[in-house]
Amino acid sequence: MASPSVRDAARRAAPDDGVPDAPVRRRAETWLAVAGMVGAAVFLGGFALVLNRTDEETFLARLYPAMTDAGVDLASADAYDAARTLAAWFGLTLVVVLLVAAAGVHVARRRPARRSTGWWFLAAGLACLLGSQFVLYPVAFLFFLAAGLFALRRTRPTGPLTGPLTETLPDTGSTP
Repeated sequence: MASPSVRDAARRAAPDDGVPDAPVRRRAETWLAVAGMVGAAVFLGGFALVLNRTDEETFLARLYPAMTDAGVDLASADAYDAARTLAAWFGLTLVVVLLVAAAGVHVARRRPARRSTGWWFLAAGLACLLGSQFVLYPVAFLFFLAAGLFALRRTRPTGPLTGPLTETLPDTGSTP
């Protein structure tokens, strides 16, 4: 008859207080990421949508004076092309941010105990920050906050080798 393994011994010795471990939930992180996705869609998508639906005459009559009042010094012939290019860049940034953040939300829901999921939100925040040319730093901050919560927030571990019993197990150089 084989001797019981260390894992079986740990299971038998673990105190059973009758309280099951609470499931890990990442509601705060998910809500922050979704709020960042909505903010990116409103600002990046709104800018791209407005400029893609505006013809050159309307742009020069309504938007160009607002740009010059804001301090953007461009010739009127170059301003429309520059604004359209910026709108295309913001549209591409929006697609990247939404895809990366959606992947992060998916992984956060499938495996909420993993801390590495925060890397998805960090990438979404960096894409939002760099793609918007540092304009949407408040929206990117939401993604950075979600990533930071994944890195710093401790979850209650579940499994047979948790708690003070793990310190009393012999160090054999292998995992049980």
